[in-house]
Amino acid sequence: MACDHGLHKLSQGGEAAKSSGIPKQNYTVLHLDLASLDSVKQFAENVRRLEKPNDVLVCNVVVYLPTNKEPTYTADRFELSVGTNHLGHFLLARLLLDDMKQSDYPSKCLIIVDSITGNTNTLARNVPPKANLGDLRGLVGGLNRVNTSSMINRGEFDGAKVYKDSKVCNMLTMQEFHRRYHEETGVTFSSLYPGCIAETGLLREHVPLFRLLFPPFQKYITKGYVSEEEAGKRLAQVVSEPYLTKSGVYWS
Repeated sequence: MACDHGLHKLSQGGEAAKSSGIPKQNYTVLHLDLASLDSVKQFAENVRRLEKPNDVLVCNVVVYLPTNKEPTYTADRFELSVGTNHLGHFLLARLLLDDMKQSDYPSKCLIIVDSITGNTNTLARNVPPKANLGDLRGLVGGLNRVNTSSMINRGEFDGAKVYKDSKVCNMLTMQEFHRRYHEETGVTFSSLYPGCIAETGLLREHVPLFRLLFPPFQKYITKGYVSEEEAGKRLAQVVSEPYLTKSGVYWS
């Protein structure tokens, strides 16, 4: 179990496992800050030092700053949402992939918890600002340290859009991991939208009126609302149910 931002979060991780009835000997809480590539590398090394099989990797960290008018950056000078939500997860997955390849667990899988905002078959996909990666020049420029834009498509900064873009990147990453690595490693790669969990800390940076109205809107209008418990059950199903072990797909 990975947690970020110091001892408080590490303690919360342990409390969450305890409240779920997981015996203490069955989990280890390690520090991970996905906004720092050095932290991701250190976490991967710490996982290896545990000398335990890596059967399943679930990536579920997100930064959502919809009201930000100016970009903020990671320690590595990537825009914070993309750097955390996408690049941090990408590096983590790539670093642990060889370890997962060695696992003999028949249902080994790598899953990224994703969003509905990049799904072209839904109403949410058409809510502005729309996700749009363009030709990825902004992302490529950032990786090459020659970037003049904080947006993947090199457009004007938008805190809500950059979150959506990062989620689309993760969906595409799982499809590409499937294409490149599934046959070689036997790992199932997929992304999952577990439903709209409208009453979590994800929306803490949104305007108060939105935080007030969004949960009932999802409950009674779109019918897309799910509780944290239900979302957790859906994630557990994708991890453990044999009929959901298809690789290269997006579950919603």
